[in-house]
Amino acid sequence: MDADQLARIKTVVTAKIGETRQAIAAHEGDSGGIAPDNAIGRISRMGAMYDREVNKATLERARERLAKLEVVLHQIDTPGFGHCEFCGDPIQPARIMAMPESSTCIRCAAFGD
Repeated sequence: MDADQLARIKTVVTAKIGETRQAIAAHEGDSGGIAPDNAIGRISRMGAMYDREVNKATLERARERLAKLEVVLHQIDTPGFGHCEFCGDPIQPARIMAMPESSTCIRCAAFGD
């Protein structure tokens, strides 16, 4: 991978880190409990509880993605960056741009990592 590609990837990763941090901040306020004395009705309460659980799962995925993106940002300048962790072949730059947190090539990802 050449220096221009690495610079573009670094820009994309930095932007995705910022977006992910914003998403985390937005979801953190929505994952709190539902007070039992909240008189919203049984069905509405169940819906609110379901929404809270979905939000918590979304928040967890966003935190995991943020951690992976931060690792990628630190690894961009290392010699092994951009190579599949399983087969060692280069990962297509377009894949890295689309999913910088991915550490596998498309072929290995198709086989379930």
